[in-house]
Amino acid sequence: MKIGLLPLYLALYGEKPKPRMRAFYEKIVKMFEDRGIEVVCTDLCALKEEFENAISLFENEKCDALVTLHMCYSPSLESADALKNTKLPIIICDTTETFDFSDKQGPGEIMYCHGIHGVMDMCNLLKKNKKPYAIAAGHCEKSDVIDRVVGFVKAAKSAQSIDGSTVGSIGGNFGGMGDFEVSDEKMLSRFGTKVVYPEKGELKALCKEVTQEEITLEKERNKNDFEFIGEFDDEIYTKSVITDLALKKWIEKRNLRGLTVNFRNIGELYTMPFNGLCRAMGDRIGYAGEGDTLTALFTGALLQGYKETSFVELFCPDWENNTVFINHMGEMNYVVADRKPEFYEKPFSFGGEETTNPYSGSAAYKPGNAMFVNIFEDADGFNALIAPVKVLKETTDSFKKNVRGWLDFGMPVSEALEKISMRGATHHSILIYDATVSEMEFFAKLLGITPVNL
Repeated sequence: MKIGLLPLYLALYGEKPKPRMRAFYEKIVKMFEDRGIEVVCTDLCALKEEFENAISLFENEKCDALVTLHMCYSPSLESADALKNTKLPIIICDTTETFDFSDKQGPGEIMYCHGIHGVMDMCNLLKKNKKPYAIAAGHCEKSDVIDRVVGFVKAAKSAQSIDGSTVGSIGGNFGGMGDFEVSDEKMLSRFGTKVVYPEKGELKALCKEVTQEEITLEKERNKNDFEFIGEFDDEIYTKSVITDLALKKWIEKRNLRGLTVNFRNIGELYTMPFNGLCRAMGDRIGYAGEGDTLTALFTGALLQGYKETSFVELFCPDWENNTVFINHMGEMNYVVADRKPEFYEKPFSFGGEETTNPYSGSAAYKPGNAMFVNIFEDADGFNALIAPVKVLKETTDSFKKNVRGWLDFGMPVSEALEKISMRGATHHSILIYDATVSEMEFFAKLLGITPVNL
């Protein structure tokens, strides 16, 4: 991930404070770099032209976000136009160098610690100009402010990945499912995303392109990554591997951000490519089932910033223990598996006479804190339902050979289900580990989507 770090200054102060402020700026740069963030730097900016030049540099460098850092007070009208006109997401790092500013401190520190009212001035103009932004405040070393800024950068990178992307659809929509249905025309006009379908003979040709060497390597990879269970029919297993590899070739050929497969109409594939779809999510390619291009797009977008993201579906309520069981036919991001997935032949009866069974992995979702996000459209537009959840640890093997997980919404399950459906959420959702409500709200606002808290 890459940011442009914009240091805001006041020309009135002249040159004297600059050396210490530059040193502080470089310190903040190093703190971001230590967290794996590439930083594009610039000189202290005080005047309109300086802000315009700096932000132009960040845009040309294709930064994922613009992070502001007030070195002192900076009048908002100097930076307002440049910030208003940029398409880069804006994140405010509201921090200072001095931790203790009690009466034990001296007035000499005022020069280096009064940037907070510059932040207030600037944010007022951002609000007036209807610019979405995120802010994290705290001492640079004695709080988590830098980590929170990094979280917002992840959200910004995810949002930035949508416009101009492509989503693939194999088999079209599952007939009768209306909640996630969005026309291809609206996907393009609203999100700048093109929906593509396989041409006649395209998938069949890609299956034939798969070489014996590729098959052997993929089988070795599966052997290393999974716990094999049961008997393996080599002919059926080979067809499953070919299907997975052909799917990967199609993803690369069409440069897909995400894809969806309708299990009732897999077309020219030998079988339903469950393993290939799970692998794709691990490669940061989004997925959703049954022709759901909307959720596939947003899963793919969130994967750009958050690798521990997976398509999920709420399946069964556990009334006694106040959780919801999540499950699907065979798709999950293996990256968030609690342990090495079980790999076996899955019965599959939805294809034609020549369709064979797929071989794929299943696992429990790893325990931990996560965000439950659902992208849905209602009469007023698109929304993002956002809820913090706790993924519980599996305690028995009773659901082995199934994709499985249990979500605790932090409230009675009856209340959670009522609220989810009263909001109008679809039955396809996204699970994101190591994210926060604020990050997901920022992600939604950057896309002009209404964030809706559960």
